[in-house]
Amino acid sequence: MLVLLFILTEIIVFHLNETKLLRVMKNFFYVLTCLLAVAFACNKPKDSNVEVDDAKSESQKANDFFERVFNEQVDRSPTFQTSLGIKKDYGSWDNPTDSARVAVLEATKNDLKELRSSINYDALDDQTKVSYDLFVLQAENAIEDFKYRYYNYPVNQMFGFHSEIPSFLINMHLITDQSDAEAYIKRLNGVKKLFEQNIKELSIGEEKGILPPKFVFGRVLDDSKNIIKGKPFDKSADTSAIMEDFTNKVEALSLSKDKKEELLKSAENALVNSVLPAYQGLIEFLKGQQSRANDDDGAWKFPDGENFYNNALARTTTTKMTSDEIHELGLSEVARIHGEMKEIMKKTNFNGDLSDFFKFMREDDQFYYENTDADKVVYMDSATQIINNMKGLLDQLFFTKPKADMTVRRVEAFREQSAGKAFYNQPAPDGSRPGIYYANLYNTKNMPKYEMEALAYHEGIPGHHMQIAIAQELEGIPKFRKFGSFTAYVEGWGLYCEKIPKEIGLYSNPYSDYGRLAMELWRSCRLVVDTGIHSKKWTREQGIEYYVKNTSGSERECVRMVERHIVIPSQATAYKIGMNKILELRAVAKEKLGDKFDIREFHDVVLTSGAVPLNLLEKMVAEWVASKA
Repeated sequence: MLVLLFILTEIIVFHLNETKLLRVMKNFFYVLTCLLAVAFACNKPKDSNVEVDDAKSESQKANDFFERVFNEQVDRSPTFQTSLGIKKDYGSWDNPTDSARVAVLEATKNDLKELRSSINYDALDDQTKVSYDLFVLQAENAIEDFKYRYYNYPVNQMFGFHSEIPSFLINMHLITDQSDAEAYIKRLNGVKKLFEQNIKELSIGEEKGILPPKFVFGRVLDDSKNIIKGKPFDKSADTSAIMEDFTNKVEALSLSKDKKEELLKSAENALVNSVLPAYQGLIEFLKGQQSRANDDDGAWKFPDGENFYNNALARTTTTKMTSDEIHELGLSEVARIHGEMKEIMKKTNFNGDLSDFFKFMREDDQFYYENTDADKVVYMDSATQIINNMKGLLDQLFFTKPKADMTVRRVEAFREQSAGKAFYNQPAPDGSRPGIYYANLYNTKNMPKYEMEALAYHEGIPGHHMQIAIAQELEGIPKFRKFGSFTAYVEGWGLYCEKIPKEIGLYSNPYSDYGRLAMELWRSCRLVVDTGIHSKKWTREQGIEYYVKNTSGSERECVRMVERHIVIPSQATAYKIGMNKILELRAVAKEKLGDKFDIREFHDVVLTSGAVPLNLLEKMVAEWVASKA
């Protein structure tokens, strides 16, 4: 199903608002089922006398099992197939119903039982033991968290099937021949049924006490209405986003004019007879829910909400940190970064206190492009230049680099009003689709020049693109690890990558360095506000006030961030906790290795096993240090 079957992929992430598409389509349920906990727990048969050949044989047996199970999971998800560049069920959608989720649960239980009964753990090589532990942990958490499967908002202002259907078609569904175009049309014709299934699931969620707060509905309704604007939905001069995408893709094919016109006519019919009534039905349903919603914002309002949130924090951070500990860490980090910002104030000879400096950075025109098409082109060109410059410096920091290319694009018009400021879409494993760093230029006032470098390094290179593309290209590990995700690892790496360019001479402009700190400050405030809303019963307005007081973010940014916290509890805590762990491990390694420490080797240790929980990352770094001591 559309939500569940993306649990194997990450970045996504994405700046979910950072919402890489696949991270988005998990609809927060991925926080509960994919972001794996800290301790490995499994029943391991003991056999201490194992020969090398036995290890190879048993490891191959285990890896064959992992490959089979992964392929079975892919077979259940046409959309995941498409994201991987596979065109097996190219005209189909995933099944979003609870019966499909139950079937996945039963398959998971059977897979776990088979693994434990058929594989001799002690006969595995070290890399396969890691795979075994991760598979068991993922399966156990998916089973344990199944009770929370409705504890999410499948449509919200950031992501959901209402916006991800067109985004998926535009960004993922390639058309290279006539059959691909016909599959696109088939998917359009399947949208009405897909929406009806999803609406039924929304009704079940409401019956269980899971209903978004009121502010969500206005955003979702506006986005849904935007999808069905333009031809062929109405008689305006503009063409709808989906129709424009399909037309451009079909026109690029080597087909006769008559065949192209036939395909275009079929797409128009599908949009009018399937897509239009699907959105109309969703809009009417959401209006009904809107009338029943209230302004309670935190997860504490859910049945068993406290336990749900604590569980979400454990899955997101892969630590045992409590809500209070995370809250206090945030307060401490905010204070530290404020101190570093005051040093930048001195470098720029600014007169005033920190709040005055925030106001200056927020309002002075020198830090913003004009909100014109011409200046938006300049922004995109500049962002591309930052990425290209960083590509030329990678040898100073990395031995392993991805083969996949990456491009910079603007967020599409139909979703830019509600989407986050920046996010990343992963490349296709076969290279048919590059990685994409998306920048949201709906209003350039929300995209200050001084944050451009940090954003590009986080979402693009050396951030999400390197981590995710390298993971996909790894050899010798099973696919479920190549496409797996731990948010604290993935987003911790992204935030860490905002910092490391400074260590090779970038951020030479003090205002850009301020932008780096501003981004780190933002992630530190998240620790405070996320726990404030979901554990301490802060209101939306209290959260907004905290951001406005402690950052230079625009009012819109502050509002959007708090609203993000509300619809995806715990997710935003991962960034700072993950970054801090990577920096901690690096510092320990440097202290112990001295002159033997090589930053490129350290980054290889971090990147060449796929996404892992933070305690496993700590173990991997410790083993590397021991091997060099």
